[in-house]
Amino acid sequence: MVKIAVIGSSSMDLVVTSDKRPGAGETVLGSSFKTVPGGKGANQAVAAARLGADVTMIGCVGDDHYGAAILENFKQNNVSAANVEPVTETESGTAHIILAEGDNSIVVVKGANDHVTPDFVKKSTELIKRADMVLIQQEIPEETVEYVSDLCKEFGVQLLLNPAPARPLSQKVIDNANYITPNEHEASVLFNGLSTEDALKQYPNKVFITEGKEGARYHDGEKEVLVPSYSVDAVDTTGAGDTFNAALAVALAEGKSISDSLRFANRAASLSVTKFGAQGGMPIRKEVEETL
Repeated sequence: MVKIAVIGSSSMDLVVTSDKRPGAGETVLGSSFKTVPGGKGANQAVAAARLGADVTMIGCVGDDHYGAAILENFKQNNVSAANVEPVTETESGTAHIILAEGDNSIVVVKGANDHVTPDFVKKSTELIKRADMVLIQQEIPEETVEYVSDLCKEFGVQLLLNPAPARPLSQKVIDNANYITPNEHEASVLFNGLSTEDALKQYPNKVFITEGKEGARYHDGEKEVLVPSYSVDAVDTTGAGDTFNAALAVALAEGKSISDSLRFANRAASLSVTKFGAQGGMPIRKEVEETL
């Protein structure tokens, strides 16, 4: 069983479903409202655990009822939360999600996730050193992402960076990371001035650009490759990217080839969108392997 350390955000998702996404100044009627655990870090931790990894979450929650619910959710999903700390007099992070017109729109309020600082992460150094793969995202402070990239480089630990939400990365972080998984929009921010083709060619077997239902694209050192996804009837696309990243991390940590890892990740992500909620559809290992 591979050891995965996830450093990132834990939030509560407040999800509204509507036939139509409102424009500026517009009010529309929704059909449902639900509150479910989320946050990119937490989502990836839960997905990796369901896929058979030994997962530890490193992060912060608020000292509110959302924080307590997030910690209980980790317990229910076999994710170690020993390195998740409640922050006093701070609210937990929240994501405000609109599901409409076959896609989602999300506003994130970071809350306690801003307390995932380099000094906080430093307390988990020994755990990070023992990990087979570290997963990190960008709903936590920028300096923490840079610190973790340096730490993983120093100790020879594989780092998979999901650069979402989009913001520029230093060249050092790009160089330190073993794998980077932007979508098309995030790639345009990361590699400003480079075409998709040029960015992939510059970082072979390292940058994987996700293209939703089309699959994932990378350069294998000789040519550009598109690993196609799987056709499903989507119910809720929230969390599909997080499932992809978790599955890719698990597969790569287990020593699978890049192409096999991407197929595994695409299949897991496709299954995740067939149920409601970021974590609601995340598959277990058996489901993915039986449908590959």
